Amino acid sequence: MAIAHATPGQAIDIRPGATDPDGARTIALFKSRDLEVIRLVLQAGKALPPHKVAREITIQCISGTLAVTTAAGRHPLQAGQLLYLDREAVHDVLAIEDAIALVTIVLA
Repeated sequence: MAIAHATPGQAIDIRPGATDPDGARTIALFKSRDLEVIRLVLQAGKALPPHKVAREITIQCISGTLAVTTAAGRHPLQAGQLLYLDREAVHDVLAIEDAIALVTIVLA
């Protein structure tokens, strides 16, 4: 089943809920020519391995606690905190607690 992305001007709820057909999982909320926003959902102890993105990104922790490791060190992120990463920055993401984050990727 294809995931319906948000359209310009459409308000969406970023929180996964019981009535959400995608449940508590990582999904792309929308992707345009210049920008992509992803809801990242990780259970405690789960991780994304080291990787890099061609363009700038932000990781905004919505709930729980994440740790993002870069060449500059380990950056703990709690709900309400945001981390900016430059293009090509190698990083990994570890959920210290069950966590939800919004990842914004500049595409253009």
